[in-house]
Parts: sequence; structure tokens; C-alpha cells
Amino acid sequence: MLLRPARWISLTVLAVTLMVLGGWSALAIWFRFGATGPVRDLLAGMVVLLTVVAAMCLATSRRWTALAAYAAFFAATLVWWSTVTPSNDRDWQSDIARSVTATIDGDRLVVSNVRNFNWRSDTDFDERWEERTYSLSHASNVDLILSYWAGEAIAHLIVSIGFDDGSRLAFSIETRKSRGEEYSTIAGFFRQYELSIVAADERDVVRVRSNVRGEDVRIYRLRMPPMYAQALLREYVAEANDVARAPRWYNTLTANCTTLVFGMIRVIRPGLHLDYRILLSGYLPDYAYDMGATDTSIPFETLRGLARIHDKAAQADADPDFSTKIREGLPIPH
Repeated sequence: MLLRPARWISLTVLAVTLMVLGGWSALAIWFRFGATGPVRDLLAGMVVLLTVVAAMCLATSRRWTALAAYAAFFAATLVWWSTVTPSNDRDWQSDIARSVTATIDGDRLVVSNVRNFNWRSDTDFDERWEERTYSLSHASNVDLILSYWAGEAIAHLIVSIGFDDGSRLAFSIETRKSRGEEYSTIAGFFRQYELSIVAADERDVVRVRSNVRGEDVRIYRLRMPPMYAQALLREYVAEANDVARAPRWYNTLTANCTTLVFGMIRVIRPGLHLDYRILLSGYLPDYAYDMGATDTSIPFETLRGLARIHDKAAQADADPDFSTKIREGLPIPH
């Protein structure tokens, strides 16, 4: 009597597995198959139909034939998927057209293609790419900058490294979109975008979000000794040079603006545990607060209110001392 329920449970699990694999295959083909829209629609629809038929056959005597045929189809899909490779050679949008690279010679760090655009709108800007030189031993602090554009759970993360002369270098991990391409969270799961590491002046990468796009930008100063700030800077240099040599895919879940930064921080601070707030990037400051990485002398709700820079960024808009102005009143953890 126990065999029949067990059998149906097994068949149900198989059917669900087929539907998941079929859904992934249909979306992968729809997003990435090199054909016109109607052809991709047709192929994705055929995959869905094939998946439904295979799942229905599980309840018949032909289940093993259906499973074998579906396994062959999915294997062929994986073979095709392996040929979808990233590139550094496309007609890129202007803001991610160049790859940042850097060289380290002793204590001297030279960063090429630092972005310093003057933004008036997302489509109207003065394009400037610069080469900047820093002393590694003068990197003294790190700030988390989060730009909220889709509620409290989702934010874009920028890491800003400060030097003891007051200068700053901000790093932003972004999707590298071709000219005219729009961002889609779902497409980001399916090798739609290459990954880009942007090194920029804060009057570019922060101001475009706070002042031009009107996003809710917040800054959290970290409790990070200079030796760790310098180690993190080295990690960014290594990652940027690696991406410039060998392009990678961006992935909405596994290779995004937060997970890659967390991976770099774990290199210099082993033992940090993975937390759901790493994936829900908007809650990353809560995680940092719980780990004692931000100022914990005040309640987090108070810290979050102080972190918002909207009014200060608007007032400092054209000020060459933009980075200092937007940090006025922010508590520095000791």
C-alpha cells in the first residue's frame, strides 16, 4: 500500500524538476538565442510544449522514453549554453565604454580610465576619462554608499575608498550594456550583460544617482583600519585588471554589485558569514551594523536617517568639494 503513494510522490518530484528545467531552458533561449524575436518566441514556446508533454508522459508507460528524450534535449541546451561567452568588444554605452585598469609599483598606484563625467541627465553629459595616481599606504578609510531605486530591499552598492589627503576613489560594479540596451533584472540571470567594474569620482558616480536620477542615496562610514582599506583597494585592482583581461558575465543573484564585494571582503576578513542581507542588498547596512562595522553608538534607525544625503547632495551639486559636503554630519565609527 505504501508503494503507490511513494511512486506518485517520485513522479511529482520528477515532473516539477522537468518544469523547472524547461522554464530555465525556455527563458535562456528567449533571452540569448541568436535569432529574430519571432523565431525566439517560437523556439521558447516549443520548449514549454515539449516540457509539458514530457511531464504528462510520466504518468504513462512511456515515461522512460520521455525522460530519455528530455535528457537528450536538455544536454543539447547545455552544450549550446556553453557557447554563449562574454566579450569585451561590443558597441558599449558611453558610461561603461572603457575598462578600468591599474598598476602597482611599490607604494604607487596608477589607475587608468577613472570616470569623471559631468551629468546633466542620463543622456546629456560631458565625457571625461582620467588617469589618477595614489599612494597605497595613504588609503585610510572605506565607506558604503547605497542608492535605493526599488524599495528598501534593493539598492545599488558603491564602495568608496578614502585617502588621508581627503581624496576618494569610488568603485561601482555594474552591468555592461551595449548601446541602446535596457536593464532587466530577469535578463540578468541569463548572460544578457557582461560585468563592468567602474572606478569613478564621487561627483560622477554618486551625483548621477542622487541629483540626476533622484534616487535615495545613503552613506555609511565603516569601522575599517587603514591596513584593511589598503587590502581592499588591492583586491579591487586585482579584480578590475582580471575583468579587463578576461570578461565575465554579470548575474543578478551570484555576480552583482554586492556579492562580488562581499567576496573581496571575505578575502581580507575570513570568517564573515553569508547572510540573506547580502542578496537583498538594500539591507546590507543592517548587516554591517549588526557586525559592528558601522557606528553602533546610536540606534540603527537614527543612523539610517543620518545616512541620507539627498539635501546635502543637492546643495553641493557643483561644489568641487562634493565628497566632503555630502559627509557633513555623518558619524565616524571609532
